[in-house]
Amino acid sequence: MTDTTETLEHRLSRIHLALEKEQLERVDDVLSDLEPAEVALLLESLPPAARISLWERVPGEIDGEVLLHVHDEVRGTLIDDMDHAEIVAATTGLDTTDLAEIFEDLPQQVAADMLRSMDALQRSRLQETLSFEEDSAGRLMRTDTIAVRADVSLETVRRFLRWKEAVPDNTHMLMVVDRNGRFVGVLPLARLIANDPEMAVADLMDSDVDSIQVTMKSTDVATLFQTHDLTSAPVVDESGLLLGRIIIDDIVDVIRENSEQALMNMAGLDEEEDLFAPVMPSAKRRAVWLGINLLTAFLAAWVIGRFEAALDQIVALAVLMPIVASMGGIAGSQTLTLAIRGLALGQISRTNSHWLLRKEIGIAALNGVLWSLVVAVLAVLWFNSIAIGVIIAAALVINMLAAGVAGIVIPLMLKRAGIDPALSGSVILTTVTDVVGFMSFLGLATVFLL
Repeated sequence: MTDTTETLEHRLSRIHLALEKEQLERVDDVLSDLEPAEVALLLESLPPAARISLWERVPGEIDGEVLLHVHDEVRGTLIDDMDHAEIVAATTGLDTTDLAEIFEDLPQQVAADMLRSMDALQRSRLQETLSFEEDSAGRLMRTDTIAVRADVSLETVRRFLRWKEAVPDNTHMLMVVDRNGRFVGVLPLARLIANDPEMAVADLMDSDVDSIQVTMKSTDVATLFQTHDLTSAPVVDESGLLLGRIIIDDIVDVIRENSEQALMNMAGLDEEEDLFAPVMPSAKRRAVWLGINLLTAFLAAWVIGRFEAALDQIVALAVLMPIVASMGGIAGSQTLTLAIRGLALGQISRTNSHWLLRKEIGIAALNGVLWSLVVAVLAVLWFNSIAIGVIIAAALVINMLAAGVAGIVIPLMLKRAGIDPALSGSVILTTVTDVVGFMSFLGLATVFLL
């Protein structure tokens, strides 16, 4: 039984200590108390050498489930450490949906051998699943659905279930189809058990049930589950033919992955990046966005350079200049974060984006006036110059207004262009607030003080 009170940090310490002292029995003891998902988290939390040492101690019967839970990059390193027979053994017994998730990460020869070892039905189901887009309902759905006809009796359904001897995990309702296999409703198991066996399925089924198109994006499926409080839902094709089902367990994974993706993309990183990956590949990934940021920094520096004369004559401008850019950057980041979240949840569209833009302009104006007065008073007391106080106040208002507009417009434009706003929105926003902030502050100073 897993000790739910023990923290990951404590488990990591125990594993590290046991591996360093080569106390393999203690490693086995820790692993024996963990679920596959917990083992996966431990593996992701270890440097490469220790990770491989731990992976070699993971019981073979849970290898496949552990591979499902680790990130793609970590999964690749673990598979590279396995021989042909180990990979086949680890993936044997996985259902079609789970196997499809890791199938494309397998060595080509192993994948080919695995396909040949399957029976015709398994192979057909796997190939059908792989034919769907990676981030679609077709990749999420499970094909272990039990379907019954609407025109049969409950007793017939009961006999059918007794003949099958078992029902798939997480099954609390049966799918109901017509003679052509088209989805028409669901029959909760509770009704099947509690009602007269002579009653027909059609008399007790729920026909007002949300079905999911097999081509629907996984993020849209997750939103549907959240807004309708679903625990499972049927998947159909364009003609309504029942193909499978999606359960809440799969949707939790989608929600988690989307959250990680948004968080990592805000820093220009891949959500699958291995925290303990070697230095060179990690450095290459980050170098790209550092280079982009450097270009934007040079743009801001060029703007500052255009006002070199003003900076030479009035030292106060150089001292106060970062305040204008910083306040605009923070204000813009707040708006950008809310906008990206709204786009991810489907809350922002053309119909309400103008209202949202007006709201953010209003917020920027109020906060701009408030904090510009505070900064102006401090600047006057610091440098004994009312003119400098007025100029920095005006620049702050201008930059915060620009930040509010940019925080809404940038993600909308990127979304329309097919670019993930979380990936590049912050870089563009920073450029806008720096350039506008420096130009407004130094420009006003040049006009009115020189």
